Amino acid sequence: MLLPVTLTTCAAAALINIWLSVRVGQMRGVLKLIHGDDAGGPLTRRMRAQLNFVENTPFVLALIAAIELSGKGEPWLAWVAGIYMLGRVAHGFGMDGEAATKPRMIGTLITMLTLLGLAVVAVLVTLGVM
Repeated sequence: MLLPVTLTTCAAAALINIWLSVRVGQMRGVLKLIHGDDAGGPLTRRMRAQLNFVENTPFVLALIAAIELSGKGEPWLAWVAGIYMLGRVAHGFGMDGEAATKPRMIGTLITMLTLLGLAVVAVLVTLGVM
């Protein structure tokens, strides 16, 4: 069974993770730090942006796959997945700031709402409400 939304979202997630990883590597070069972090500085923030992505995205991908498999995700699921990925890019850029930034807050809010919304849908599908 082909899961186009899941496959496309996984591909987008892989590309965003590569982008976040490259940003960490670039900052390591600028700071000349091969190992460890910079105790809360720009390298640490970029590392946390990537780790935050890796912490949240598997749950989103699993929920997207399960909802798509149930046949209950058309047509809105692809939009949710796209908005989630845009939010994660915003979060990555937002983590460059020393203080709270709008892109970081937007990315965080989108992530939380996506996880909550997909979890609710998954429960509703399981209960036969959707």
